[in-house]
Amino acid sequence: MSSSWTSRKTSPTSSSAAAARAEAGGALRVPAGALRTPGAVVLISTYELGHQPLSLASPLAALERAGFSPAAVDLAVERLEPKTIERARLAAVAVPMHTALRLGVKAVERIRSINPSCRVLLYGLYATLNAGTLFARGADFIVGGECEDPLVRLAEELDRGGSGERVEGANTAPGVRGPAAPWLRRIDFAVPQRASLPPLERYARLEHEGTTRLAGQTEASRGCLHFCRHCPIPPVYGGRFFVVPRDVVLADVRNQVAAGAAHITFGDPDFLNGPGHSLAILRSARAEFPSLTFDFTAKIAHLLKHRDLLPKMASLGCLFVVSAVESIDDRVLAILDKGHTRADVEAAIALTRNAGIALRPSLVPFTPWTGLEDYRELLAFIERHELIDHIDPVQLVIRLLLPPGSLLIDHPAMRPHLEAPAALRFTYEWGHPDPRMDRLNQELVGLVE
Repeated sequence: MSSSWTSRKTSPTSSSAAAARAEAGGALRVPAGALRTPGAVVLISTYELGHQPLSLASPLAALERAGFSPAAVDLAVERLEPKTIERARLAAVAVPMHTALRLGVKAVERIRSINPSCRVLLYGLYATLNAGTLFARGADFIVGGECEDPLVRLAEELDRGGSGERVEGANTAPGVRGPAAPWLRRIDFAVPQRASLPPLERYARLEHEGTTRLAGQTEASRGCLHFCRHCPIPPVYGGRFFVVPRDVVLADVRNQVAAGAAHITFGDPDFLNGPGHSLAILRSARAEFPSLTFDFTAKIAHLLKHRDLLPKMASLGCLFVVSAVESIDDRVLAILDKGHTRADVEAAIALTRNAGIALRPSLVPFTPWTGLEDYRELLAFIERHELIDHIDPVQLVIRLLLPPGSLLIDHPAMRPHLEAPAALRFTYEWGHPDPRMDRLNQELVGLVE
C-alpha cells in the first residue's frame, strides 16, 4: 500500500522602521480601541508542510472569541498585499518550523517596508528558539509554547493603548539574547476558525490507490514527553505535553469534512503520547464519517510499545504513520537519544505492514558521524525493506539541523564539529570530518530540487 502527497499551488530592521521608533521615543503605541477594527490584527503563515495552516486557524478562533476581527494570510498560497499591511496595527507571523522561520523573516522585512509603525510579533516553536536574532531583525514580540492566550492578552493590552511590555508570555527585546521563555500553561482551546482561510483545494492532496483526496489537518495534543537531542521541541516544552479537548478536535475534523476533506493528518509531535485520548478521537471520527482516512506521527518506540493498537487504528482508517527513524546506525541513534535501534526500526516496519499500515520514515542521513559507506547502507536498507515508495526524495538529503537551544549542542560527540552560529540561517553550522560527505550532500540537494 502506498500513499503520497501531491501539491497544489516562498535583513536587519528597515531604516524607515528604525526612524519611526526613534521619532516615537522607543516602542510605538497603538491608539486605544484601534485593534478591534477589522484587519487591524493580521495573522500570517508562510509554510506548514503543504497543509491549510492550523497555526492560523487556532489563534484566529481565540482572537475572534475575544472580540477582535483579524485578517489571515497564508503566503504559501497567497500574496502579501500592501493594503492588508497598511491597515494593520499588529502583524503576527507564525514560525512553527525552520523553513517557516526563514520565510517569516522575509515577511517581517516586507511588513516593515510597507508599514513601519505596525507592531510585529513572531510566534511558534522556532520563534522561541531564535528570539535574540529575531529581535535584532525587526520583531517587537516573541511568543512560544501555548501561543493563543499570550497573543490575545497582548492584543488586548495594545488595544488599551499599552506598550505590551508586561504581558505574561509575550517576550520583548530587553534582556533576551538567546531563546525566549515559552508559555507552558493549559489554555482554553477554541475550535479552529478556518472559514477565512484559503480553501482545502489550494493545498496538498493525498494520492492513494489511484484516487486523489482533499486533506485537512488537526492536532490532538501539543508538546512531547521525550527528549530526542536533535529535536526542537524539548528545549521549548521541556517534556511537557498538553491534550487538546476531544470535542474541540472532533469539531475541527467535522468542519474540515464539511469543507471537502476526505483525509485528516494529525499533526501532533507524537500521536501516541496519549494513546487512549487519540484512540477515542479516532473511534468518534470514524463513527461519524465511515469513509474518512487519516495519518499520524509516532516514535518507533511507541509503535512497538502500542503494537496492539495498530490493527485497531488500521480498521479505523489509518493509511500510514510517519516516524522519525532518522538513522539506521545504532551509534548515531544513541547520540540523538532516539530511544530505538536499527532492530527496532525493522520490527516496526514488520508490525505496521502486518497491520495494513504503511510506515513513512523521516530521516537525517547527513550527520557528522555518517560516512559514505553508511549512506550506501541506508539506500540498501530502504530497497531491502521496500520503502522506496514511502520515502520522499527530500528525506535522503536532510542535513542535521541545530537551532539555538538544541540539546545536542553540548554533547561531547557534537562539540568537535561545531562552528559558529549562523544567524542568517538560524542554526549552528557544523563541518563533516570527511569533505566528500558535504560535497555529496550538495550534489544530492541539487538533484532533489
